[in-house]
Amino acid sequence: MNTKKFMACMYLKNEVVYQDREGTCRIEEMPVALAESYSENECDAIYVGLLSENDAEHEKDLDVLREICQNTAVPVIGSGHIFRMEDVKKLLYAGCQQVMLDYADPVQLELTKEVSLKFGKEKIAAGVADISLLEQEKELLKEYTSNVFLFCPGATAEAALMSPVSVVTFLPEVSLEKLIEVLSYANISGISGKLVNENITEISAIKALCRENKIPVEDRGAAYAFSDLKKGPDGLVPVVVQDVKTDAVLMVAYMNEEAYNQTLRTGRMTYYSRSRNELWLKGETSGHYQYVHSLTADCDLDTILAKVTQVGAACHTGSYSCFFNEIQNRSSKQEAHNPMKVFEEVFAVIEDRKEHPKEGSYTNYLFEKGIDKILKKVGEEATEIVIAAKNPNPNEIKYEIADFLYHMMVLMAEKGVTWEEVTTELANR
Repeated sequence: MNTKKFMACMYLKNEVVYQDREGTCRIEEMPVALAESYSENECDAIYVGLLSENDAEHEKDLDVLREICQNTAVPVIGSGHIFRMEDVKKLLYAGCQQVMLDYADPVQLELTKEVSLKFGKEKIAAGVADISLLEQEKELLKEYTSNVFLFCPGATAEAALMSPVSVVTFLPEVSLEKLIEVLSYANISGISGKLVNENITEISAIKALCRENKIPVEDRGAAYAFSDLKKGPDGLVPVVVQDVKTDAVLMVAYMNEEAYNQTLRTGRMTYYSRSRNELWLKGETSGHYQYVHSLTADCDLDTILAKVTQVGAACHTGSYSCFFNEIQNRSSKQEAHNPMKVFEEVFAVIEDRKEHPKEGSYTNYLFEKGIDKILKKVGEEATEIVIAAKNPNPNEIKYEIADFLYHMMVLMAEKGVTWEEVTTELANR
């Protein structure tokens, strides 16, 4: 039997959240804060439908969607305003794990094969409100989609039998008995809709009921309880925090039982501050949250290694890592460069030049001349790469690529784009 998922859902229109697909039932909460509240409870994913029809308004909603993806610890599924492959790509590049195509729209139905072959069928779901489509498009669904979002919940049992792929059904408020019945269908992979949204704080209890009825559900539980870990005299466990992207050690902090359990529950690193004697959600005041990828205890169960996605800087000084005061370096050879660290360090110098101009600086010369000059240099350096690639000496192309990357970083600084944003886009591809 498939593991059953509980998926919260929300609809965005003009940067405002609505409860329904028609955009008539407005919710007053801010979109990102609402998504964070869903993520911090026991929901397993968030479905976000974009309803704005105007291109400019849709772009603003995409920015909100991108922020939701960055600030939640669960997968996000996106949909809406899809007319061509480029629109699917925008949703995926915003950070969505999957895109739902609305099969009520013939254009989106026609796109299924093309986008599935481009991005992979695991990235594509179908939204179905007309149950007859499950039979009519059976081969298309089976070959090019990974699951169906069913918007006609009254036909759940029939759809579960008809669908060639697993079904996520959008349910209204139903009794617990009916819920258990629906989840018992082998082809139902999850539920979403009003039932999940309005019972978000009760999802943990509902999952416990599912387990009692032998229905497998997603579990954010941990292999070790806090009581299994060996604590210091102060009752705390040290945590070494490492960036999952760069492998850099970012900081060392401590957890008590409450911080440990809150980290497991929310997916955001939470510590115990020894100086303030209180719980400390990393990023609560700065916005520099740390999202959990993995927590691993050492051989003695007395230290935790946390691999995280770091938003912004880890150190309160503004440094990327807390470890920057070199005491001794006895390396006899030049250490291998961490490519991401080199990019970040060079980019930091460029940004510093922009904020604190230095006389005679070529970087400041480019900023003073403005965007047209910067673009001209980027174009020239790109052409130099092409010319160098035609020459037999491989060193020449190395130098030209370095020149191009430098000018590209000046452009990034001018346009307010960071390496984290660029690498996230690449990772999402």
